[in-house]
Amino acid sequence: MTQDELKALVGQAALQYVVAGEIVGVGTGSTVNKFIDALASMRDSIRGAVSSSNASTQRLQALGIPVFDSNEVDELSVYIDGADEIDANGYMVKGGGAALTREKIVAAQSRRFVCIADESKLVEVLGRFPLPVEVIPMAVRRLKRQFAALGGVASLRLKNGQPVVTDNGQHLLDVTGLSISEPLRFESEVNQWPGVVTVGVFAHQKAAVCLLGTGGGVRTISY
Repeated sequence: MTQDELKALVGQAALQYVVAGEIVGVGTGSTVNKFIDALASMRDSIRGAVSSSNASTQRLQALGIPVFDSNEVDELSVYIDGADEIDANGYMVKGGGAALTREKIVAAQSRRFVCIADESKLVEVLGRFPLPVEVIPMAVRRLKRQFAALGGVASLRLKNGQPVVTDNGQHLLDVTGLSISEPLRFESEVNQWPGVVTVGVFAHQKAAVCLLGTGGGVRTISY
């Protein structure tokens, strides 16, 4: 199966975790887009969604699914999102789609995080994928030095020669050269650095379940 077909497979499989009559948390990215398309088939049986990005909001609304502001909802039963990497403990690296801060907010609002991914995202140690970090622009140079002290190389994410601006109006660093063997400690430490909005390690908001698309079908991993 192609990677696109694997994404569609896990997007469809995630529907079993959507609770009828409730509001579902929806992430961002190409795999989540497959889930959103599948969710349209049951839009009449849910109240709507809380979205982690403007892009997902537009896709949901185009399919007739109401989107609620996160402040209108106390708690979500489930949050469904992809990952750039996930390890054997359900810890993830996220943010390749530039929505990591809002993704972490909606994940924290949800009782269960269901990760949907293809098998290429499963890793032994986080850090192979460049680590996204949302940052306040005035702190970029200093934060590059702080990551260098950990052995990482931080680069400002650009598009058409200009810094990528997140939905929150901030910039992104992508950090290579790290091996994140203690995700909980690493996330707690980096989130305290002045100028960091959110680091793309999801350890405190880890996955409860991963639906992994493989050539043999969907593999369900519970943590």
